[in-house]
Amino acid sequence: MNKNMSLTGNEQFFDEDELIVSKTDTKGRITYANEMFLRIAFYKEDEVLGKAHNIIRHPDMPRCVFRFLWERIAARHEVFAYVINKCKNGDHYWVFAHVTPTINEHGHITGYHSSRRVPSPKALDVIKPLYAELLAIEAKQRTPREQWQASLPVLVKKLESMGLTYDELIFKLCA
Repeated sequence: MNKNMSLTGNEQFFDEDELIVSKTDTKGRITYANEMFLRIAFYKEDEVLGKAHNIIRHPDMPRCVFRFLWERIAARHEVFAYVINKCKNGDHYWVFAHVTPTINEHGHITGYHSSRRVPSPKALDVIKPLYAELLAIEAKQRTPREQWQASLPVLVKKLESMGLTYDELIFKLCA
């Protein structure tokens, strides 16, 4: 995607029975994207294979959430998360993602697998203001590292104030 392309503000949707799937290597480069991934993001297969998965990173996705997710999957834990992604044309779409590390017979992580479903509107009613709060904190920082370092403690504190772990919050929103 052209990094100078403006966001359109238009949201794309997919059906509850559809599943977006992609796989990456350990560096986050796309090794597989299913037809649904390509269709909703407006890409052709040859435009995404070998590219960094962050080709679909939307600027409204807090860096601290990605940092948290990468730390979890690098530690061999599966992760569930609500994510806003960017389409090639500047549109966006929301997903409920399930990301797992792929582990070979020697116990080494060889890549990552992500399956995404339609998120519940009720969950997004909670997630969108939370992400907006985290983004406001990140906007005051200069570098990506400073951004997630400033906002991650706020996310952790917010979870503590709710008396929930990250996983408990995510699954509470699914109910």
